[in-house]
Amino acid sequence: MLPEKKVHPKQKPRLHPRNKHRERYDFKELIAANPELAPFVKKNIYDDESIDFADPRAVIMLNKALLKQYYDIDYWSIPKFYLCPPIPGRADYIHYMADLLGNNNFGKIPKGDKIRCLDIGIGANCVYPIIGIKEYGWSFTGSEIDTVAIESANKIIEMNAVLQGKIEIRLQKQPNDIFFGILYKDEFFDLSICNPPFYASYAEATAGTMRKLSNLNEEEITKPKRNFGGQNSELWCKGGEEKFVRDMIRQSKLFSTNCLWYSTLIGKQTHLRSIYEALKLAEAVEVKTIPMGQGNKSSSIVAWTFQTKEQQRAWMGERWRKESD
Repeated sequence: MLPEKKVHPKQKPRLHPRNKHRERYDFKELIAANPELAPFVKKNIYDDESIDFADPRAVIMLNKALLKQYYDIDYWSIPKFYLCPPIPGRADYIHYMADLLGNNNFGKIPKGDKIRCLDIGIGANCVYPIIGIKEYGWSFTGSEIDTVAIESANKIIEMNAVLQGKIEIRLQKQPNDIFFGILYKDEFFDLSICNPPFYASYAEATAGTMRKLSNLNEEEITKPKRNFGGQNSELWCKGGEEKFVRDMIRQSKLFSTNCLWYSTLIGKQTHLRSIYEALKLAEAVEVKTIPMGQGNKSSSIVAWTFQTKEQQRAWMGERWRKESD
């Protein structure tokens, strides 16, 4: 006898209104986009079609299908052991940042490749640029400390005509630097985005991965799957998310006129107080906190600028006017 069937809403109300993934997954359409997904789609205990989200192979095939169906990506692959990101959550970040730029443009979101986005830690998956290019036509510069990740991201760009000429990836040679060596003094970005390392140590990252797998399997997992959670540099750094973001804020002040809006994803809400303190010390002129949610998971985007309202209007007039005309 099957458990009582869950009644699912037609849409996922916590996702951004423009997010293409608000509807429940249509696995027939997704399999048509990526036939390799078919073996991983099964009926769950509620008699609904789904995949095993604890199986990294299934998640990779789902991502390939989503990127093909919604973003015209013909080739997408990541090396073994590298982070496989949730596409709906990544799309939310891009859409909320588009809204933030729109607020500087009388409510009209600026589009086109003259809108430049800096992706701190682009990763092997290249997902943020894929979404930003498809949805808004922006151009991207990505930074990365991992040469294998850079090789993977560059191959994704090379194999997809829709991405060619729109993404540049720069190697960060100094792991403790975030903007030095990446953001040049004479160049300008309209926004920067970042999904910072969450954990403070390898042990903490391993424990977090096991908790995630246990929740997905509804049973305790005692051995982590190394190909599920990502590389060390993607998951943890000394001091974790809180220190990484505080360092980012401190360094961003030295490039205060080079970027209109700096931003980062914050996974742990208890870090916000410390982050606000760092922003105050850095003398950020304006700070925005944007709540996000997917399923039972909640996170935030924290965005800050060193530009006054008058300077923001001047930036819009000088850089975006042609985009709006």
